[in-house]
Amino acid sequence: MILHPSHFTALSLYAFFASVVFGITMRITPKKMLYYGIYCFVLFEGSAILLSWLMYLIAK
Repeated sequence: MILHPSHFTALSLYAFFASVVFGITMRITPKKMLYYGIYCFVLFEGSAILLSWLMYLIAK
């Protein structure tokens, strides 16, 4: 069975895994790794939502 995730699901998976990698590689202590990973995830998701609304409004 082949899964076909939506664009938002694919974006969320990418944001999650990229944030994990960024958190691990960019900070030293586990607490800072976690906070930076969450920060990156929120920025990924927030910018994607903001840009998608912007493109929606431009296309109308």
